[in-house]
Amino acid sequence: MRFSVCLVAFVAISASADVLVMKNGDRVTGSVVKKDGKTITLKTASFGDVTAAWADVASLEAAAPLTVVLAGGKTVAGAVNESEGTVKIAATEGPVTSPAAEVVAIRNDAEEKKWERLQHPTWFELWAGSATVGLAGTGGNARTNSLTVAFNAARSTNTDKTYLSFTAIDASASVNGVSTQTAKAVSGGIGYDHQLRPRLFVNVFNNYEFDKFQSLDLRFTLGGGLGYNMIKTARRQLDLIGGGSYDRANFSTPLVQSAAAVYWGDDFNQKLGARSTITQRFRMFNDLNAGHEFRTVFDAVAATKIGRGFTWNLALNDRYESVPAPGRKSNDWLYTTGLGYTFGK
Repeated sequence: MRFSVCLVAFVAISASADVLVMKNGDRVTGSVVKKDGKTITLKTASFGDVTAAWADVASLEAAAPLTVVLAGGKTVAGAVNESEGTVKIAATEGPVTSPAAEVVAIRNDAEEKKWERLQHPTWFELWAGSATVGLAGTGGNARTNSLTVAFNAARSTNTDKTYLSFTAIDASASVNGVSTQTAKAVSGGIGYDHQLRPRLFVNVFNNYEFDKFQSLDLRFTLGGGLGYNMIKTARRQLDLIGGGSYDRANFSTPLVQSAAAVYWGDDFNQKLGARSTITQRFRMFNDLNAGHEFRTVFDAVAATKIGRGFTWNLALNDRYESVPAPGRKSNDWLYTTGLGYTFGK
């Protein structure tokens, strides 16, 4: 009796699942998430999201209603059956048949809601990001205090992305009643990317920096260029970026540096399982007035979810000046860790 119940349950589950069969005979059972570009994604119980090339699909059976976008912009919804290069959609208004090559996109209910939300958002919608605070201190023979604050936010649509960043550290130490500030730095900026083609985008940015122990009162950087999505998957993204910029730095020595520069670098994001992510950003600015002078900016953050909306973050920031202010070192490293909170989706 128990075996019969299990068998019936197994058959029922199998019958309700979507089935994807590849031309090489591989078979994937799960639920269709989306077909976007040249790939189709299914969510499976054992392996998470599985992505396959749409051109290599031999057949697809999806019982749950899906939204299908056809060449020319026509959109229909219903159960989907694809075999031998032909897609059949059991739409409410009547069955629709189309060559598989003319299927532009397929989306499940959740993906369709995401897509609709991205069509005409207001400026205050779609923002997502995180805020982090770190505190550290010691007592006894020496007393130290350290405070770090970081904020990052981005607003992404189908065609563009706007992002904001802010980081600050303030640290001091007291020995034998003598208090000394050991670190004080603030940096922030705003950037904008606009997609020109599926993988090509234009980028503009404006950054500001202050670092007391580099004698840097204010650095103002304005730049723009092009970027290319070298890798873009659900778990990993790598963008290569390059262009030109103008940089003006006021030092308290007093020294003023201003120059045009060419820059290049990358932005990298990687999901590590369901709870952790790594984000990395690198830029090199080569001074056009003095070709041997340059500076680099490197930022990396590892974040792990520890609860609803909360993360534990570890960040590494490096600023390198090939020609620093007199009496100062070329390299400044900043290590921070603390509790973060994420918002938006």
